[in-house]
Amino acid sequence: MSERNDVTAQVPDTSEDMTDGNVQTFTIDADQAGRADKALCLLMDISRARSRELIDDGRVLLQDTPVKPKTDLKAGDVITVDMPPEQSLDVLPEDMDLDIIYEDSDIIVINKPTGMVVHPAPGHVNGTLVNGLLAHCKDLSGINGVMRPGIVHRIDKDTSGLLVVAKNDMAHQSLADQLAKKTAHREYRAIVHHPFPHTHGTVDAPIGRDEKDRQCMAVTAKNSKPAVTHFEVLENFRNYAYVLCRLETGRTHQIRVHMKYIGHPVAGDPKYGPRKTLESHGQLLHAAALELDHPRTGEHMRFEAPLEPEFAKILQDLESEVIQ
Repeated sequence: MSERNDVTAQVPDTSEDMTDGNVQTFTIDADQAGRADKALCLLMDISRARSRELIDDGRVLLQDTPVKPKTDLKAGDVITVDMPPEQSLDVLPEDMDLDIIYEDSDIIVINKPTGMVVHPAPGHVNGTLVNGLLAHCKDLSGINGVMRPGIVHRIDKDTSGLLVVAKNDMAHQSLADQLAKKTAHREYRAIVHHPFPHTHGTVDAPIGRDEKDRQCMAVTAKNSKPAVTHFEVLENFRNYAYVLCRLETGRTHQIRVHMKYIGHPVAGDPKYGPRKTLESHGQLLHAAALELDHPRTGEHMRFEAPLEPEFAKILQDLESEVIQ
């Protein structure tokens, strides 16, 4: 193998927005010009149905005049969107057997199992990690509101592994700053399709909502944010590879999107991977290690979580196909 191969696709972020309370103002650029309902999807990262609902309710204005879904928006047009207040939902404590890796008066580190949603959302307010945390400890930070108390960062429902939760606002702010300044580090293990011809790589490619499928993210120049993933090939198999990924940024579905982008989608991924893949209960992606400085003491801490049994068994079965 060669020592390194960096995969780089740097594209500028062309979005522009300004927020004033519940009224948001947007300037249309050339990439967003066209039908109002489609433009709103791109500008606000919402579904077409939600876009049409806002338009039909008269909440989207062009020069003080309500637009229609087919209104033709041109580059330079300025629209305002009056967002309705969010409906509050009751998030109730639920007794759960949480896998607690570490806990003190400021933070709690959890090893989340595959299949568990991190926080409630409309239509899914039970059985989440937040429900379990509320039953375990009453003192979670309130920075992210009642739906996401203490949640500083997330991992996907079918991704297993570590995440840190803040018990107070001081801890939350410290952890958020560490993530923003890239002094906190997250490592993932994944089984991906196809062996690699090199041992290391970096994917530097911005991620935003997929224009063709609003439920997915994609590498795109439109309404995207910078995203960087470093990876190391741990083992190559006949049809797969076992890799370690280090996040420099934390975009939604980042590893899954970046691995797909370079032609090595995560095995078992129903959203971004091929249909013919390894049988599993979700993408074979595990948040294996987390490094941070303690918010109060400043002590540098590293936490690790072993692979879940299903992941470990699949990896063991692939050992017979190792490429030397």
